[in-house]
Amino acid sequence: MRVLKITNLEDSLLLRQKSKYIKPDSSNSTLQHFIKRLYSTVTDSASLGVGIAAPQVGILKNIIWVKRFDKENFPFEVYLNPQIIQYSKKKQDCLEGCLSIPNQRDTTKTRAYAIMLEYDQINGSHKTEMIEDFTAVIFQHEIDHLNGILYIDHLNKEIAEAKKQTMSGLKLRHKQSND
Repeated sequence: MRVLKITNLEDSLLLRQKSKYIKPDSSNSTLQHFIKRLYSTVTDSASLGVGIAAPQVGILKNIIWVKRFDKENFPFEVYLNPQIIQYSKKKQDCLEGCLSIPNQRDTTKTRAYAIMLEYDQINGSHKTEMIEDFTAVIFQHEIDHLNGILYIDHLNKEIAEAKKQTMSGLKLRHKQSND
């Protein structure tokens, strides 16, 4: 399947939309086929990502694949309707890239070190799990895709916040020098 890119206007508009709930159903052959194709896309030698979300191939459904660096042999696992229900206060810097943003990698500073995740499995079971470190970043990144958010949006927010803090500091120094 083709991975949508922000360099294409139509792709970019689709990547900015919110995805919808997907009913878990292991007897749904269309769902099973799509999940397999999504896995093939993320593991294809042209991609070689550590995660992918359905919107990245033009399907606005809450499905992601994540490489679990926190498990033995680093398996890829699929998650339906994932939601982060809690973020740690501790943050981590992380170099991020994205299959939908070609040839760009940047360090985000606002990703939670740990998250509490709820999700469905294709068989309909509902799970809750605590995830930490780099794997937590992958989940945050992929779940952002389900909400129409790209990692560069976090960078823009960080830049705006840094400018705001710099301006506040300059105003305070200016006020102190005038007192």
